[in-house]
Amino acid sequence: MNQITPLSGLLSTPDAKPAPSTIAENTFANMLKDTVSEVSNQQHIADDAVRQLHTGGPKNIHDVMIAMEQADISVRMLVQMRNKVMEAYQEVMRMQL
Repeated sequence: MNQITPLSGLLSTPDAKPAPSTIAENTFANMLKDTVSEVSNQQHIADDAVRQLHTGGPKNIHDVMIAMEQADISVRMLVQMRNKVMEAYQEVMRMQL
């Protein structure tokens, strides 16, 4: 028990660095923004491919279907990420202090 150092000296530090949670929030927020942006980009690519197919552009049906499936998979992944985040949030809210 003699090796345990008291926490009293650690609690009052004048040179406090930003809390790791702030850094994690910024990183998580940026990751979430990037992911939503990528999903939106996939949706726009699929929409453009369908539009070009309808107007008689140089797209063939295979490229259009591939673009649509990529967009669909991206949306499904985003929904699953949202579900996992909501589950984690609900689990944290159920914790007793």
